[in-house]
Amino acid sequence: MDRGDAAPGSTVKVTGPHARPIGTAHYSSSSQIALRLLSREVQEIARDFFAQRLAQAEQHRRLVVRDTEAYRLVHGEGDRLPALVVDRYGDYLVLQTLDQGMEAAKEWIVSCLVELIAPKGIVARNDVAVRTHEQLPLETATVFGEVPAIVSIRMNGLEFRADLLRGQKTGIFLDQRQNYTAAARYAQGRALDCFTSTGGFALHLAAKCESVEAVDSSAAALATAEENRKANQISNVEFHEADVFELLTGYAAAARQFSTVILDPPAFAKSRRHLEGAARGYKEINLRALRLLGPGGILVTCSCSHHLSEAAFLEIVAEAALDAGRELRVLERRTQAQDHPILLTVPETHYLKCLVLQVV
Repeated sequence: MDRGDAAPGSTVKVTGPHARPIGTAHYSSSSQIALRLLSREVQEIARDFFAQRLAQAEQHRRLVVRDTEAYRLVHGEGDRLPALVVDRYGDYLVLQTLDQGMEAAKEWIVSCLVELIAPKGIVARNDVAVRTHEQLPLETATVFGEVPAIVSIRMNGLEFRADLLRGQKTGIFLDQRQNYTAAARYAQGRALDCFTSTGGFALHLAAKCESVEAVDSSAAALATAEENRKANQISNVEFHEADVFELLTGYAAAARQFSTVILDPPAFAKSRRHLEGAARGYKEINLRALRLLGPGGILVTCSCSHHLSEAAFLEIVAEAALDAGRELRVLERRTQAQDHPILLTVPETHYLKCLVLQVV
C-alpha cells in the first residue's frame, strides 16, 4: 500500500488496480488495520457526513428498540461508522472513538450528537486497550454537559444501575438485552446463572424461576448486581463470588441439579491465535453445565468471541452434549440485540452467539 503523505487519522481516497476509485477511508499510521472504509464513494468527510450517518443510525433504533432506556446508538461498522461506538443511557451518552480517524473527528461527532439527541451529558470512555494499537491514550473524560457517577435506567421492565465512568463496557452489557427476555420465556425451576456480571440474566429469570443462584468472580460487579436486585425488590435471587469452572466441577461432583443453566462467559478468543484454546474452554464449560441438567432442563449458552463462528460454536456444544450423555433440542439460535446491527458482508459485526437448548 502506498501511504504517500497521509497523516495519522486523515481521510484518504482509496484506489484499486489501474487507479480505480474504491471509496473514502480513515487512515491509521500504526494499526494493523491501516484503512477503515467510510464510504464507497470518493467524497468529503466533514461534519455533514457524520450528521447524516448519525441520523440514519438513530432512525434505525426507532425501528428496532423497544422497552428500554438504554441501547446502542452507533455500532461501528454495523452503522457504517467504523471504530465508533455510542451507547445511550436515558439522558446520557457514552462515546468511544477507537481509531485515529474517529479520534480526529470527535468534536464533529459530539456536536452532531448534541444536536440530534440533546443529551444532558456525554462521556468519552476511551479507556479500552484497542486504542493502544492506534497509539492513542487511554482516558475517560466528560466531553459535554455533566454525567453523574451512577445512572438508573429501565430495561425490559426492570431497573438497572449503570456506572458510565467506570463500569464494564460503557456501563452495562447492552447486547444481551433481547436474549434476557428470550431466556426468561423458557426458564423454570431452580436456575444457575454463570458469569452473571451485574445480574442481567438472573434478574430477568427471577419471575419465572423458583430460585436463581448467580455467580461471578468480580466482587465489584456482584455489588452492583445486588443493588439492582434490591432496586427491583426481587427476593429469590442470590449472588455470590466464585470461580465458575471450579464451581461447576464441584456441583457436578455433588450431584447438584438445576432446571435452567445460563452460560455467558467473557470472550475466550481475543484473537485467531487463541481459537484452539477458546474451543477447549467453551467445550469444557458446556460439558460441566450439562451434567447439572436432567430431562427437560434448559441451557442458555453464549459466546461473544467474534473469531469463533456460529457453526464452530454449535459443533463445540454438540461435542460437549455427546460427552455429557445429553441429547439437546435447539429452541432458539440467537445473536446480539438489534441495536447492534450486523452487516452481511462484514462478518466481524456478528460476534455474539446465543443458543437456547433443551435436554430431551
